[in-house]
Amino acid sequence: MEDPPVTPQTCELAGLTWREQVRRIHTEAQTFYFAFKHPAVPWYAKLVAACTAGYLFSPIQLIPSFIPVIGLLDDVLILLLGVRLLQRMIPVDILSECREQAKSAEMQRKDAGTSTAAVIAFLAIAMLWLFAAISVSKLIATYIPSDCVIQNGTRHAWHNRSSQRCVVAFSLVGAQRERTS
Repeated sequence: MEDPPVTPQTCELAGLTWREQVRRIHTEAQTFYFAFKHPAVPWYAKLVAACTAGYLFSPIQLIPSFIPVIGLLDDVLILLLGVRLLQRMIPVDILSECREQAKSAEMQRKDAGTSTAAVIAFLAIAMLWLFAAISVSKLIATYIPSDCVIQNGTRHAWHNRSSQRCVVAFSLVGAQRERTS
């Protein structure tokens, strides 16, 4: 059997690290985003882009994504076919213009970095969430006396130690009911 033809794209990806490949894929995704918004791109190319993205985010798929390997394989196949079709449908000059826009957007993102205000806001929200979680759990422990029993496949005797009525909820997974005649 013959080796597959070597194209500039396969040569470019062959020597790159995973991080560089991910960066390149991200840049290509931005390129197609800018192409999708470009007024000179034909409507059918926009339709292919929308259908490709729609399939990837849709809960209805040919092979469900939770099936190991095969489930994600159809997503990758649809993505590759969509990208190849878009590369053929979009005029070369528009595609190169959109690539330049994507590269400049990436440079702006690198230059912007993470602002101090964003870090302070994140820390403030995290502290508020932590304070709320601790306060609520203390309130529940103080005002609602209860026992929590976690049972997994064992026989367990539980009794109510208080003088109040209690409610017990069960979830039987995979249980079968015995039929008595």
